Order: sequence, then structure tokens, then C-alpha cells
Amino acid sequence: MRIANLSGRLALIVDGKAVDVEQASDGSFSADPQAVYERWEVFRAWATAATLPKGVAFDPADLGSPAPAPRQTLAIGLNYRDHASESGFTAPEGLPPVFTKFVSSISGPVTEVKLPADGNTDWEVELVAVIGRRAEGVLEADAWGHIAGLAVGQDISERVVQLAGPAPQFSLGKSYPGFAPIGPWLVTPDEFEDPDDLQLRCSINGEQVQKGRTRDLIFSVPALVAGLSAVLPLLPGDVIFTGTPAGVGLGRDPQRFLTAGDELVSTIEGIGDLRQTFIA
Repeated sequence: MRIANLSGRLALIVDGKAVDVEQASDGSFSADPQAVYERWEVFRAWATAATLPKGVAFDPADLGSPAPAPRQTLAIGLNYRDHASESGFTAPEGLPPVFTKFVSSISGPVTEVKLPADGNTDWEVELVAVIGRRAEGVLEADAWGHIAGLAVGQDISERVVQLAGPAPQFSLGKSYPGFAPIGPWLVTPDEFEDPDDLQLRCSINGEQVQKGRTRDLIFSVPALVAGLSAVLPLLPGDVIFTGTPAGVGLGRDPQRFLTAGDELVSTIEGIGDLRQTFIA
């Protein structure tokens, strides 16, 4: 099952077309895309059994984030060994670094992003997991049962702000407007042959700059849910950015950063693409 945020309304994507959930359910479910996670299991049961009307074509530019207003956004650092190495760090043994991306940075899959002045803006393609059932003290073996689905994410990062000062400002440097595109929709775990092994790719103006597989995560999606939920409850609709593989601009020699006019395309197999165009 694929769910989307189409012009601010909850939709099911069926055979590439959109079905408005509020209309198809005769008002049983709200049009608010974020609200569905509070009733995720009821919604899934309805969507599986319902006779849906014919969907309509749509413009991908009208899609928003499938989780546009999470109460908590948890982002994971150094969760691929090759990225930890290129960043000059030892791979974590305990829970990896955790920071947030503030909710005002969240956007949809096809956007224009304004580059901060005097900054070094970098790219990080990531698998995003959205929580569908409250998770508190969850065992790793049970974690997939708490996940509504998976999406493509970009942890766009302004490195000057992120790394300046007596202590790094990870959350601030990664939370400019549009720095957390998510989409193009949410895909439920049952849609994948193996949700723990998906290919990620990222390109700039057609040149591939990142390629990896989620099987190489140091802490898998279930391990992250278990580790995080041991500390704090994960709430329905919460978002987890799971980390990026090697190939970011900061880790290159010479370093490389995004410039006005660049098109950044982020892809995860079985899910789809994000497309960001950068402006001065």
C-alpha cells in the first residue's frame, strides 16, 4: 500500500493514480495526512478491504510529505561505516548520534530549496521510517510491527552552521526551510521483498554521487526502533531519518557543495524519487 499527501489531503496511490481517502471512506477518515497515523491499524484494515473508486492523475509537484507534521523527528548520524570513515569518525558501537530536524524544514518530494548565504550546503540521501503504532521498550524482533512504512528522505545539511562553535549545531544546520524533503509517498513494509535491503542512490545534475544499500546500516531500522524506544516513546506519525552512505560533499577531496541551479535527485528502490532544485 502507498499513501500520499496530495495538495494537503490524504490519498492512496493505486496503479499510479490518487484516490482521495476522505471521499472514498465517506468521511470515516480525515483528509489530514498526519492524522491517519493515530488510527493506522484501523485505516490499513479499511484500505485493504475497501472497494475504491477510480483514481485520478496528479502532478508529482503537488505532493507533500506523507508525514508533514510529526511530533518527533529523529535523525541518525554515522550509521554506515563508509560514511563514518569519510567523516573522520569511528563507527559507533552503542546507539549512534541522534539529532533532530525541526518540523518547519519538512517538505514534499519536488521542491525548490533556497541556499543559505555564505554556507556549504551538502546532500545526504536516507531511508525514512514513519511510526504507525506507539513504540516504547520495543524488542528489535517486534519493531517492524510498529512501522507504518518507508519513504525517501534527504538530510540536506549546511555544514558551516552545523560544525561551527564550541559544540556542533547539528539540528540547526540541518533545519533550514526545505532541508527535510520526504516522499514521494509512504510504502508499507509488506510491499518489499526485504525491507531491510533497499538500494539508495543520489545524483547531482545526472552525476551519481551516492550509492548504497540499507543492509549495510550499522543499526538496522528495527535496531533503531528498539534502541530509541528504550529511551523515549516513539509516537504514531514520528519520523526517523536512518542515516546516509558515503559520498557526501564534506567527505570529498576536494570538498564539494551544492550551488544555485543544481538538481539533486534521491532514489530508493521500491519507493521512488525526490527532486530538489537549488536557488540562490
